[in-house]
Amino acid sequence: MSFYIGREASKLWKRICAETATEINLLAENWKYILGGLIFQYIHGLAARGVHYFHRPGPTLQDVGFFLLPELGPDKAYISETVFTFIFLSFVLWTFHPFILRSKKIYTVLIWCRVLAFLVACQFLRIITFYSTQLPGPNYHCREGSKLARLPRPDSILEVLLINFPRGVLYGCGDLIFSSHMIFSLVFVRTYNKYGTQRFVKHCAWLFVVIQSLLIVASRKHYTVDVVVAWYTVNLVVFFIDKKLPELPDRSNGAATMLLPLSKDNKTKEENHKLLNGNSGDSADRKPRTQINGKIMEEGNGAHVESVVNGV
Repeated sequence: MSFYIGREASKLWKRICAETATEINLLAENWKYILGGLIFQYIHGLAARGVHYFHRPGPTLQDVGFFLLPELGPDKAYISETVFTFIFLSFVLWTFHPFILRSKKIYTVLIWCRVLAFLVACQFLRIITFYSTQLPGPNYHCREGSKLARLPRPDSILEVLLINFPRGVLYGCGDLIFSSHMIFSLVFVRTYNKYGTQRFVKHCAWLFVVIQSLLIVASRKHYTVDVVVAWYTVNLVVFFIDKKLPELPDRSNGAATMLLPLSKDNKTKEENHKLLNGNSGDSADRKPRTQINGKIMEEGNGAHVESVVNGV
């Protein structure tokens, strides 16, 4: 038992090392896209904080979602954030699954290049939209009488540039149309829907996004129009940008070999290729197998199989 555990641990370590080497090579080629996407996340947060200085609290606008969905209240507003956090963390963990699991279809660096391209395009449109017209925020801390509804005039430019996280993100006002939470959720779910392998998880992911849409309105974090605009804008942006971007390489057709670092030892390179494509490379796992009536049998069971066939 201990020998088996040790052998599997050795396989896992080799798989992680081989995957890490490949991802480092990809990161060296695509670091500009990753860095640019991350920098724009800061720019988006800076823009959201900037519009808060222009926000003026006022009467909550008439909204059909507010009539149909009961108000959760400030004490239950965390439910919406909990669902969003679950979607966010689940997707991030899935993008790193090639380092551990044998069944893999994506490269982590390449998938994040694609995701960041979607996010940047959607967030750029969002910045233009919420700076065009500032609406009175429906959230509890954005209403008249709240100390957080207005930001005092900054004393220096440094006060604006240093975003207070997470307070500045959770208690922002004015950046309404369209919902940033929906941007992230829809981009993540659409990406998994294309590159994921579990159909049940895909159905659950879409269900979670629908539930989150309702919770955002019920917790009064956004107007219904913010969620509706996000649904068709994000889907259209992802659809058209996805057509322009080059398709991810298929890991099953030997593309992983070209992405591996050059090695003087061909055997080592071959083993890394097998590890990247989900094969353990262990001789014990390469026993000849015989397929009969759709079932795969070990070579050691050949005599039994032959006797069964002759008996039939």
